Amino acid sequence: MKTYLFVNPLSGHYSDSRFQAILDQLHSDGITPEVFRVHSPAEIASCCTSVNDGSENRLVIVAGGDGTINAVANALKPGTITLAILPLGTSNVLAAEIGISSIGDGLKKIAAGASRSFSVGVLETKERTLRFLLMAGIGLDGAVVRDVWPPGKRLLRQGAYVLSALKSAMTWDTSVFKLSTPEADVTCHTAIICNASRYGGDFILSPGSSPFLPGLSAVCITGNTRRTYLGSALDLFRNRAGVNKDLVRIHASCFEVHGKHPIQIDGDFVGYGPARISECNDFARIIV
Repeated sequence: MKTYLFVNPLSGHYSDSRFQAILDQLHSDGITPEVFRVHSPAEIASCCTSVNDGSENRLVIVAGGDGTINAVANALKPGTITLAILPLGTSNVLAAEIGISSIGDGLKKIAAGASRSFSVGVLETKERTLRFLLMAGIGLDGAVVRDVWPPGKRLLRQGAYVLSALKSAMTWDTSVFKLSTPEADVTCHTAIICNASRYGGDFILSPGSSPFLPGLSAVCITGNTRRTYLGSALDLFRNRAGVNKDLVRIHASCFEVHGKHPIQIDGDFVGYGPARISECNDFARIIV
């Protein structure tokens, strides 16, 4: 199988020695990948041109965080690739979601070769269409990601998002938007459309959601007060979000986002609504 290895040296847990250890282990397992060192989605898209042109079976290994994995997934042709994850990022939510606990664990699973078909979400705005593997956040969630200081992500890691959330709390925006499905409409202050159960690390926000299962789940915060968010945040940190009565949950295959609220996908700000969110089933296979 032709193998490609994408590595982002800007990932939160990257080091030259750690990456060399990854290469050494792959070589000892008989895997000699073509290596792409990438720093941006534009570089990733350019490198994926040669990956997409191949006709043989291809394995794409991504050594990086959720943002790097997202950029690779957005540049690959659906239904043509087996993907593998080596968690080098700040939060590594996708790795936790599919049961990869460490780089060493990921390397062992690559050598074993077991894989499953998985689905992704698709965000469509007037400007562009993007895929997400974990979630799309609209409203306050999108604003917090938008306002994160970029160097702070590497220096403070998850603390950078906490600081941005505190800033949003001080300049509180009470405006709401409508989220529509073929069956129902909900007025939201924030909505997180989940393709996975986890959010922001190892916190369970949407029990039952999985990239291995059909459909998407919207977790909606309808209250627009700081007190509502504080209670929801505390329940999330205690892994009790699944029983929080302030969260409205909707399961559907597509959603319409009305209004011009900020949107993030997989931890990166991507723009503003209105938007349509749907699923792409059997996007690729992924090593588990």
